[in-house]
Amino acid sequence: MSPKLSTLGVLAAGAAAAAIVAAIDYGPSHAAATAGLFAAGGAPVLLGSHLLARRRARLGSLSHQFTAGLALVFGLALVGVGAVSLMMFVPEQDAGLLVVLLLFAGVLGLYSSALIARGVRCDILAVRDRLVAVGGGDRELPQLRTGGSDEIAQLAEAADRMTLQLAEREGQRDAAERARRDLVAAVSHDLRTPLTSLQLLAQGLDDGVLDDGDRRVHLEAISVHVRSTSTLVEDLFELTRLEAGDIQWSMRRVKLSELVTETVDAMRSHGTAKGVAIEARVPGDLAPAEANPEKVQRVLFNLIQNAIRHTPADGSVTVAAGSNGDSVEIEVADTGEGIPSDERERVFEPFFRRGGEPLRPKDGSGLGLSICRAIVEVHGGRIWLADSTRGTSVRFTLPRAA
Repeated sequence: MSPKLSTLGVLAAGAAAAAIVAAIDYGPSHAAATAGLFAAGGAPVLLGSHLLARRRARLGSLSHQFTAGLALVFGLALVGVGAVSLMMFVPEQDAGLLVVLLLFAGVLGLYSSALIARGVRCDILAVRDRLVAVGGGDRELPQLRTGGSDEIAQLAEAADRMTLQLAEREGQRDAAERARRDLVAAVSHDLRTPLTSLQLLAQGLDDGVLDDGDRRVHLEAISVHVRSTSTLVEDLFELTRLEAGDIQWSMRRVKLSELVTETVDAMRSHGTAKGVAIEARVPGDLAPAEANPEKVQRVLFNLIQNAIRHTPADGSVTVAAGSNGDSVEIEVADTGEGIPSDERERVFEPFFRRGGEPLRPKDGSGLGLSICRAIVEVHGGRIWLADSTRGTSVRFTLPRAA
């Protein structure tokens, strides 16, 4: 409904109610006159209210707006009621007292409105100052408190939430930017070494001073560097696709007991070559998982291979699994040197280096654990370093099949 129709409706309803009361108390002959007086007295009040609403900018602060609005209402109401009193039903000797009472009520109303407006104004100014501070880049701000529990308090709460969300998103943005810079630096570093070696080897072949034996050695070295660079690029491409959500593999019911046993058997020869024993501890009745078997096996291969690399001869790697509520949990534990506590949270970052040195050996891309984390999270699981008294224990979960 438009404001004009609402105003006319209020005016008509008030006049009709006054006419009904006058007809009941004083007879039908006074009904029309009463309705006319109420309409004549109410129209200026409503008209003035609309004018004030349209001219709020000229009045300035909220205190001035409240005061002007109440002054208009009480002033015109006083005139209207005084006219009714003098012209109709109130005795002349009581009319003066009625006017005084109305004036007193008006003064009290103006004072009360000033008090309320002052509190409202303080709350609004607090919200304004908060938004100005946030706009200036300040994020470490105390909780914004107001003097009421009204819409302004809700606005203050929204401003607090916005500040926290901005801080979180800026923190995430800064972390992502740092990670991007670190990733570019790490990739550049890891590509520079093989490319430099390839350049030197190619120059050696181009010089034509090598005999057949040296030429074969150079060609084998070139092949090794090409494979290493290719592995790095492929792993980086896969990690980028996983983090971007570019997933094109399907999920199905997987018997993890068979998958884990098969993977451990395939990796046993690698452990034997280094003198590391590999053991699988998987119950035959292990609950199946809802997963992609090839990707889960990729995670197991990466974790087992990483455990073998960091376990000295005569050490061991154990792969265990068990059901845990709505998920299945798999653990790959080794008896290697372990990881310092201050670095445990970062081991799943791409190219993370421990103490300035590579965590990975020369034949690794440095992305294995990052790819494991991405694959597990795509499945809806999580991966972490579990507490261990010796060596390193990596655990991850997969959703249990229905």
